[in-house]
Amino acid sequence: MTFDEIFTGQRVMAILRGLPADETVAVAGKLWDAGVTVLEVPIGSPDAVPALKAAVDAARERGLRVGAGTVITADQVRAAAEVGAQYTVAPGFDPLVLAASLATGMPHLPGVGTATEVQKAWLAGCRWLKAFPAAALGPAWISGLKGPFPDVNFVATGGLKVADAPTYLAAGARVVALGAALADPRQRDEIGKLLAS
Repeated sequence: MTFDEIFTGQRVMAILRGLPADETVAVAGKLWDAGVTVLEVPIGSPDAVPALKAAVDAARERGLRVGAGTVITADQVRAAAEVGAQYTVAPGFDPLVLAASLATGMPHLPGVGTATEVQKAWLAGCRWLKAFPAAALGPAWISGLKGPFPDVNFVATGGLKVADAPTYLAAGARVVALGAALADPRQRDEIGKLLAS
C-alpha cells in the first residue's frame, strides 16, 4: 500500500486527536458519511492507542483505512502496527522512524517545514510529505517548494480551518488535513461543501 493509493481522489484528511474511543468512532462515522475517507488518530500518548484501535476496527467494517499520528519513536510504530493502523504520520522527519514504519509494511508521512527537511525526506524516498505547521508556513511555502521538488505531494497540516483549504489546494497541496477545526460541528458540516466543490 502507498500514499498514492490512500489519497486517491481525496483532498481532505481528518485528524481526531484526544477523543475517547467511542467519541472517536462517532465523529469518524460522520466524517466517513460525509466522504472523508482518510483518517489519522494521533497516539502521542499511550492512552490514545485505544481510540486508534477503535477507529481501525470501525474503518475495517467499511473497507477504509486509519493511520496513526504523532508517531515519533519506533515503539509508537510498533504500537500502531499492533492495533492494525495502515500508515503512520509524524510531525518531523526521522530516518529511523521511517525505516521502522516501512519494516512493518506501513507507509510513513513525515512532517517538514524547511527546504532542507524536504530534501532529506526526498532523498530517503518519501514523495508524500506533511507540510507542518501549515498555518505558520503559509500557502506560498508550498508553491515555493513545489518548484525544486515537483514530484513531492504535500499534505498541508496544522492550524487550518475548512475555509483555508481552497487556498492551500490552489497553492499546490494535494491534501489538506483538518484537526482542531473538526471539534466545531459547523466546520464539520462545511466539509461536505468543500468535497463537492
